[in-house]
Parts: sequence; C-alpha cells; structure tokens
Amino acid sequence: MAEELLVHAEGNAFIADTGYDADRIRSNARKLGMNPVIHPHPSRKQPPPLDRSLYRVRYRVECFFHDLKRFRAVATRYDKTATCYLAALHVASMLLWLR
Repeated sequence: MAEELLVHAEGNAFIADTGYDADRIRSNARKLGMNPVIHPHPSRKQPPPLDRSLYRVRYRVECFFHDLKRFRAVATRYDKTATCYLAALHVASMLLWLR
C-alpha cells in the first residue's frame, strides 16, 4: 500500500517507520525526488544512513496525534457532520498548542 500512497505524496522527504524499510520503497521515494528517512530494520546487515533530525519530526507528529486522542470528542468522533468534527479538531489543536 505504501507505494500506491507514495505516488500522491509531496515534499522533499519521505519519513516513515521501521515497517516501511524496504529497498523498493526507498528506491520509489528517490525516483519521486524525495529523501527516504526511514529507520533501518534491525535485521539489516548494512543499514543505510538515517537523518535523525528529520526522523524526530515523525516522533513529534505521533506525539501530537496521541495528545489529540486524549480529547474524548475527537477520539470517538461524537459529531455527526464533518464540519463540526473539524471544528472540534481545531479547538483541540489550539488548546494543545497553547499549553
């Protein structure tokens, strides 16, 4: 599934978890002009270099989504319409960014 989604991706870097550490995914990212920033799988004998400063961005994004899920209305999606749900996401995001 990663290769299909990669075609629609934009940006200079493809940041992914260890589960996406495959040579074909790395080569597809390079073909699209992206720098693959993927933590190497422990079983690799010759792990490729990892840009740790870019990889930390992935960690921050995951922490943000974890914090968002602590808001009950966001995690369970109580709102019936997409507009109301987006408003709940905006309020929760603002509260997280202001703390």
